[in-house]
Amino acid sequence: MSSVGSQIDRAAPIVEVQGLSIGFAGANGGKPIVVDFDLSIRPGECVALVGESGSGKSITVRSLLNLAGDGARTAAHRFEIKGRDARSFGEADWRKLRGTVTGLVMQDALVSLDPLRTIGQEVAEVISSHRILTDAGAIRDRTLQTLGKVGIPNPADRALQYAHQLSGGLRQRALIASAIAADPDLIVADEPTTSLDVTVQAQVLQVLAERIREGAGLLLISHDLAVVAGIADRVIVMRDGRVVDSGPTRDVLTHPRHPYTRQLIAAVPSGRSRGSRLASARFEPGASDATAVSIVREPLPQRQAAGEVVLEVKEISKSFIAPKAAGRAKSVVLQDISFDVRAAEVVGIVGESGSGKSTCAKIVLGLLHPDDGEVTLLGEPWSSVAEVGRRRLRRKLQYIPQDALSSFDPRYRVRNIIAENLPGADSAHRAPGPDRVAARTGRPECRSSRPRAAIIVRRPASAGVDRAGASG
Repeated sequence: MSSVGSQIDRAAPIVEVQGLSIGFAGANGGKPIVVDFDLSIRPGECVALVGESGSGKSITVRSLLNLAGDGARTAAHRFEIKGRDARSFGEADWRKLRGTVTGLVMQDALVSLDPLRTIGQEVAEVISSHRILTDAGAIRDRTLQTLGKVGIPNPADRALQYAHQLSGGLRQRALIASAIAADPDLIVADEPTTSLDVTVQAQVLQVLAERIREGAGLLLISHDLAVVAGIADRVIVMRDGRVVDSGPTRDVLTHPRHPYTRQLIAAVPSGRSRGSRLASARFEPGASDATAVSIVREPLPQRQAAGEVVLEVKEISKSFIAPKAAGRAKSVVLQDISFDVRAAEVVGIVGESGSGKSTCAKIVLGLLHPDDGEVTLLGEPWSSVAEVGRRRLRRKLQYIPQDALSSFDPRYRVRNIIAENLPGADSAHRAPGPDRVAARTGRPECRSSRPRAAIIVRRPASAGVDRAGASG
């Protein structure tokens, strides 16, 4: 065993949980949705929590930070944070811990960041509220240093921007900056690299790895087994609220003991899977663990030949003016962008975070006006007309957003969200009802299915998809 590994083994755990169960009043027939969960994380150690959407990962993490909600019912045989019994903590105790002992990086950055504060204010508040620093100049320097540390370019300018003014990747990095600003002992990260391109993903993982080398613990939730393999010391695999496999990362990923773990690994996309649907694991209700899982890789139906142009983008450009405090400089985001999309065709737009992909999508959707150029839909003017003139065609163009949770009304149930799109559908092409849509999209109560469930009821001529698979 390496000296680093020996030091980890000898160190007292930052968090230790035994027999954690989580339930909600009136839900699941009163039965716990997470049962007998055990966890121990020591300084300088990364533990990864993996499993399909709906397996209980996120609610487990929220419960460990007392953020599961008022209706949550938790119980544990043992629950200690830095040697203190967390079962006896009041809300005042938790407030003192959050930020200095624990730092949280949530998956949906747009929901997690305050829309009324700049990202610089978000990070500075963590530093000042815990009195890490008290001098205003020192707080500002620490804020900019932290923003730069997570790979945000031009931190002095970006610090003056609000969450809605940033790309999804930049928002996620701002959230990570807020989580690490006070140098917490334990970082809890729920899909921290979901919205990031591979270059920035590597940069953010390097930041987290550096914090681990400095002695912080990391609890990582991820669907990306490549990320897990590169950073985690141990892996915990969850299915239906239970731990089904755990151990050192290399052992779990190369010699998995449980059939479910083997099928998760087998379902990872490969270059050889082109031309067929991505593999999915199917589970037989009531079957034993040994026979419960089967891997399915269905062939895709034969694709139709590309048809007429349905969407055309002609030499669009877009610039933004920086905030007054940043000197009111003009920032060119898009310049002379042209492409078209034909019926039965998929066009991908790729680029690093902040390269203008989401801005381009907003112009295509009619949510922003281009400075120059034009967008046409089904051969008719689109970007150059007022919204009242677009209404006739609006249902022909639908959008799957990057931040699904922030795009839905939290007061609506999944069925209401789907049904809301039904009344305007053409009677001759009546869209499927909400129950059929729910069946076709898997589990719409899970993050990864929410975007799909809300869009297909319209059967649009064209759909804009902004990293909709990122959370699944």
